[in-house]
Formats: sequence, C-alpha cells, structure tokens
Amino acid sequence: MGHLEGDLIIGNAGASAVVTLIDRATSLGMLGSLQHGYTADQVVLRIEQLLRRLPPGARRTVTWDQGREMAHWAQLEELSGVSVYFADPHAPWQRPVNENFNGLVRRWLPKGTDLSIYTQDDLEAITMQINSIPRRSLGWDCAYKHHYDALVALTG
Repeated sequence: MGHLEGDLIIGNAGASAVVTLIDRATSLGMLGSLQHGYTADQVVLRIEQLLRRLPPGARRTVTWDQGREMAHWAQLEELSGVSVYFADPHAPWQRPVNENFNGLVRRWLPKGTDLSIYTQDDLEAITMQINSIPRRSLGWDCAYKHHYDALVALTG
C-alpha cells in the first residue's frame, strides 16, 4: 500500500486533461481536475492535493510515464514526501494498474471528450462509481473495501 501509479488522460485535440492516480495494492483510484490546462506546475499541485487525502503511510511512491507534465517532479517530492519514479519510455506494462484504471475511466470520459468541462466534484462522482465496482483482481471486492482493509492493517 502507498505505491501509486499515475498518468494523464488527454481530452479532445490535446486541449484538456485529467490526472489519474491509483494505488497498486488496493486499486483505489483518484481523479484530479485540470480545468485550466496541464502545465507541469498545475499537474504537480493537483497530484499533491490528491495525495494529501491519503494518510502518510499510504503515500510512499508515485510511478509516472515520461511525460513533460512531470517536469517538476522534485517539487512534488518536496511538497508531498513521496518518491517519484518514471517508467521506461513506451513501456505501459510498467504501470499496468494505472493503464487498467484509465480504461475504466474512459467508460465515463470517452476519447474526444472536452475534459475541461468536468469539475472536481464531477470527477469525484465518477471515482466513487469506479471504486465501488467489484473486481475479479480483488477477489470480487471493490477497491474501497480493499483500501479500507489495508488502512486498518496499517494502523493496527
């Protein structure tokens, strides 16, 4: 628990994006709105805001692809206390949990969608639905239950 994978889902014509983060062990996913663009500064601040929702023991590392949106990764490490790692270029199999999560997210945010119209509240509603889906990889539990059980084990 606490080892996350992240990425951006890019909207129509590359004009908008949404941050995706998911815990590797529990499959708990989070989405972050980037309504005003996706510069490195904006992405780092949104990721840091998402990470603050997790207790310190549940935020240890973030693995990202080679996108320029993480140019300020050192700032993210300083703000959040996580270690940032990068997958090899063109190697999505090094972040498989995130790739699967992004596929689930695309059911609600199809390719070609203007993602800037989605508020953080809209994305929270989508996240709630996704994290409530029973998954075979979690023994037919949902990510919320898996994450809760891991938190209890972490504090107990």
